[in-house]
Amino acid sequence: MPYSIPDDYQRYERLIAEINKIQPSFSIFIGDTKSGSTPCSDEYNLKVKQHFNQFTSPLIYSIGDNEWTDCHRPAAGSYDPIERLNVLRATFFSNNKSLGKKPIALTRQADVDPVHSKFVENSYWVKNQFLFVNLHIPGSNNNFERNEQSKAEYAERNQANLAWISNAFSLASSKGYKGIIFCFQADMFYSPKQAIDESSGYRDTLLLLSKEAQNHKIPVLLIHGDSHRLILDQPLKTVDQKYIIENVLRLQVMGAEQVQAVEITVNPKSEQPFGFIPILLKKNMK
Repeated sequence: MPYSIPDDYQRYERLIAEINKIQPSFSIFIGDTKSGSTPCSDEYNLKVKQHFNQFTSPLIYSIGDNEWTDCHRPAAGSYDPIERLNVLRATFFSNNKSLGKKPIALTRQADVDPVHSKFVENSYWVKNQFLFVNLHIPGSNNNFERNEQSKAEYAERNQANLAWISNAFSLASSKGYKGIIFCFQADMFYSPKQAIDESSGYRDTLLLLSKEAQNHKIPVLLIHGDSHRLILDQPLKTVDQKYIIENVLRLQVMGAEQVQAVEITVNPKSEQPFGFIPILLKKNMK
């Protein structure tokens, strides 16, 4: 969001104002700052940043496909997607701070993992013994498509993401964290084939998440967007794809026509710590 420009600006700003009233510890924007058929211009990126900085609390941004992988489309401006990705990194991730009026410090993969120093957008932060992890996993099959340049970009970023996921579970184990929340844009669960098909840009990620979640048994929450509907379920399966992994919940948030949000509560004292309250503004309903 916002998808319908400029009509949705008022709805989006109304939602930001409501979130500011709630005063959360921080907010997470799960990608797609616009539709895939609107221009990927520098001017629009600056408009997005202005909106992010209207959040009173810290705002953490997870990059979506509409911001770069789909920018080659004529309706999006016929841009070079890799060039647009570099601009996103320079615009939104120029330092180790979040966005918002009261930014917090983030531990970035680029600052602690020399092998993956390019990936300033991958980060983590800790709140009340829970580890929050930002990952750059966009829709459009994780950019594992279209041409060899795209596939090469995917291969490098995929290795960085896998390393960052492994690091998160290792860190949670060594520090005794009570759970992990992963934030990314892509809907990796829209088809069962995504977990097993060789053409899937998500297969490696889902396999690793399954292995680590099975081994560690701590509560894990996956938060993403992409498919625009509100969903709360347990979609991750064991490595052999036979059983549901019960300690992993998935929250898919609203988007596109639904300019709404979800308030998440985390109770460190509860065996199942996550709670969910949809923020459904009547004035924002179609």
